[in-house]
Amino acid sequence: MGSLFQTLPKAWQEILSPVRSNIDELEAKFLLGSDFIPDHQHVFRALPKDPRTAKVLIVGQDPYPNPSNAMGLAFSYPSTQKLPASLKNIFGELQTDLNQPLRINGDLTDWQDQGVVLLNRVLTTRSGISNAHQKIGWQKVTDQICSVLAVQETLAILWGKSAQELAPLFDSSDCKVSAHPSPLSAYRGFFGSRPFSFINQRLESRGLTQINWG
Repeated sequence: MGSLFQTLPKAWQEILSPVRSNIDELEAKFLLGSDFIPDHQHVFRALPKDPRTAKVLIVGQDPYPNPSNAMGLAFSYPSTQKLPASLKNIFGELQTDLNQPLRINGDLTDWQDQGVVLLNRVLTTRSGISNAHQKIGWQKVTDQICSVLAVQETLAILWGKSAQELAPLFDSSDCKVSAHPSPLSAYRGFFGSRPFSFINQRLESRGLTQINWG
């Protein structure tokens, strides 16, 4: 397995150079020789090749703990598999928010293709264990990623406590903050938060193409 830093898109290698030592250290201490997910090539999959194409940032918690499910995109799930509860809740809110048919395809690659960065606060975990890497130092790296996106005025959706730590980086008018869509917290402010219409209205106000959330 080669350097994790080298899997970054070229533009991001320059942007994340201030935290390269952090990436190298956590790889050496916690990833090399261990059973972690998503796979090596997908850890930074959420980052667009050109950072300037990022229109929207959605921040979650950490990857799904099953190797066959973790795609490197926050909340995204293979289209051939039964949806997890959090994604079901996301799609339920999407249906209500935009008054459209219920989405059933859990693969959110089409969102990424439209400029949505699906970033977890912590980019890896151990197979079978949620939050296993919560304290190994990924937050310094994702802080840097989100700081760059905030400077270029990327719109943000922050779901859950760990994602909400990033709220001070963004102008409040460009950021939608709510509870995590997990069944444990969705009824504490996620349902009814209308993040999808919020984003599309903000994009329209900027003269940008709205996201087709599908």
